[in-house]
Amino acid sequence: MQKLYSGSVRLSLALLTPLLLAAGLAKAEQAVWEIDAEHFSIAFETEHVGFQKQLGLFLEASGSFRYDPDSRELSGGSVEVQAGSIFSNHDARDNHLRGRDFLNVRRNPVIAFEATGFVSDDEGVRGTLSGDLTMLGETHPVSLQVTINKQARYPFGHKRETLGLSAHTTISRSLWGMDYGVADNLVGDEVTLRFEFEALRQ
Repeated sequence: MQKLYSGSVRLSLALLTPLLLAAGLAKAEQAVWEIDAEHFSIAFETEHVGFQKQLGLFLEASGSFRYDPDSRELSGGSVEVQAGSIFSNHDARDNHLRGRDFLNVRRNPVIAFEATGFVSDDEGVRGTLSGDLTMLGETHPVSLQVTINKQARYPFGHKRETLGLSAHTTISRSLWGMDYGVADNLVGDEVTLRFEFEALRQ
């Protein structure tokens, strides 16, 4: 009787193990989220001659990432910003920013970010996103502070599952070789970048 009972337990475990593994894999599966271009804002600010902080935007960008909201695991992601889409509400200044002193968009039309990791807080609302930023042909690591604002099905329009995020970081542009105006304090070296976007689950 004891042997029969033990054999039944072993058989039950053998049958259950694949099911449990499959359930675990399903739970850990990371979805692809595509950033909605209609709700993707990238802003920057940097000091101008000490008088004020100049504000601006990048108007064209796209990106996607693999993320599981349940486990808070990120396996990768990328964002591409069209450098020539820079906008500071002044044509002459924008042309200067597109030129060789700054972004040199003719030779470097794309600013790229590749995500390498994400660590969230205990509540899963905030976290630190690590990645590599490529600009002017140089690649250096950066960290962004991220806030997950909301995850829900959109209340109108496409009505798809949507993830809303805010993120910001501050970089030293001279690290990428963009050092115009730094030595004489005409243009600040530190540039604060801010990202606001909605991403759609694929």
